[in-house]
Amino acid sequence: MLRISFSLPIDAIPNINDTAAVSGGLKRYASQLLKINEEAFTLTVTKRSLDARKGRPFLYVWAVEVHFNDKEKEKKIYRDRKRYAPAVIEYIEKEEAYAFPYSACQAAARPVVAGFGPAGIFCALMLARCGLNPIVVERGGSVDERVKAVETFFRRQILDENCNIQFGEGGAGTFSDGKLNTLIKDKNYRGYFVLNEFVKAGAPADILYINKPHIGTDRLREVVKNIRNEIIALGGEVLSNTALKDIYIENSRICGILCADSAGRQFEIKTDTVFLGTGHSARDVFALLAKKGVPMERKPFSVGVRIEHLQSEIDKTQYRNYAGSPCLPAADYKLVFHTKNGRALYTFCMCPGGTVVAASSEKGGVVTNGMSYHARDGENANSALLVAVQPQDLPSDSLFAGVELQRQLERKAFELGGRSYKAPCQLVGDFFERKATTTFGRVKPTYPCGVTGADLHELFPSFVTETLREGILGMDALLKGFAAPDAALTAPESRSTSPIRILRGGDMQSEVRGLYPIGEGAGYAGGIMSAAIDGIKAAESYCAKISKFYK
Repeated sequence: MLRISFSLPIDAIPNINDTAAVSGGLKRYASQLLKINEEAFTLTVTKRSLDARKGRPFLYVWAVEVHFNDKEKEKKIYRDRKRYAPAVIEYIEKEEAYAFPYSACQAAARPVVAGFGPAGIFCALMLARCGLNPIVVERGGSVDERVKAVETFFRRQILDENCNIQFGEGGAGTFSDGKLNTLIKDKNYRGYFVLNEFVKAGAPADILYINKPHIGTDRLREVVKNIRNEIIALGGEVLSNTALKDIYIENSRICGILCADSAGRQFEIKTDTVFLGTGHSARDVFALLAKKGVPMERKPFSVGVRIEHLQSEIDKTQYRNYAGSPCLPAADYKLVFHTKNGRALYTFCMCPGGTVVAASSEKGGVVTNGMSYHARDGENANSALLVAVQPQDLPSDSLFAGVELQRQLERKAFELGGRSYKAPCQLVGDFFERKATTTFGRVKPTYPCGVTGADLHELFPSFVTETLREGILGMDALLKGFAAPDAALTAPESRSTSPIRILRGGDMQSEVRGLYPIGEGAGYAGGIMSAAIDGIKAAESYCAKISKFYK
């Protein structure tokens, strides 16, 4: 197999969102480049990235893998590879791929997966494929139930504390941009495996090759439902609207759990294994674990705001003369600025053409997050602007001091917003003048419950506002227009990371044997991909353990 990398003008493939058109167009190009018939080979697209360097025409950089019917022809092309410059041709002996290392396992009891976010979903999927018939308990509703609950909250400000943007099938990432990039290094290619599973479940095929893949909240909802249906078809159970209320421990080992359905009816599940992927908004679970003596520790987390600009302005800055081209996606950015106070301001979960959403999960608190549909065709761009909070920044040594800071910000924001789930919002120009916003300009805040003009200096600790002030100006030097006076700051973004880590060992178990803390809520992931990979690794560890006892 040969891997061929080359650059083409951005309009060489008329519709980059049509994977069939992309594959066909690149196959025609490869046929012309190599001077062979299209019938002589098959082609798989493996990469697309944008070369937008200044002073040069915009190009897409493509990589394809080519399988030849005639292996001698393949060898000849590789020997003569310099003839095809500037295209780069490499010989690949074999495809690198991941396969779950277990196919059929036996266990003394059915394992339980608590939480059906990315970590829980992929953990349960792997267990189900091994014939282990996992039982999934999820405090929130199915995707369709969640959509209704979220829409009700947006329209009428009636919050369901168990079914919302934080809780329910798919986890918090279901109502997000659906980003699928990750910074973790995984030599076993689990990440590409996850992407393939998403495509099999209905995600757009281009996530397998674009540089910054994303699904979008609309497409992600269908993907989650399809994976759930596969788990059930394989013998697993998915119990929605079912909250984890207690964990039974004997001699430092899991022996069962107590659950409650949406009507409050309680029931027990006997098990020796619980994969805990409940998410870091499940503050009651942290409290339960502390009561049970499960080892946990404080960890750094972040708080901040959502900043909104006109997407057209971001496009102009990033794409310059090419802004508005139908051959280019909505432009994004990723920024970090280190301030004089020793802290850093960084962007997170940037949503091109997206909206700021109301992500509360507790009554009397305001929480923001960002969301995009697959098309990313909204008027505004938004991103979290976050400041790290270190344990030493907190007023006490309590394990829950970080949770309490989050909760204080959320409740104070509720007060500033008028006690109606409106979010406090301030224009960047007013933020620098330290005055409450009274009118908005070109950038109309998209937060669906409405906003109230406020001075965010009244909300945040001074180290947060000082970092925001210096950092926004610093980012303006990196991305022209970032500090535009009419950009809108909506607060607070308080749930980006967990303030608590549930400790686990190299086998991914807690000191309480049979308890596997997984995903973002446990403090071991930071996004859809890393959480999904964490769930797979936990399933691997569990299957390795039980395979020693049940052969």
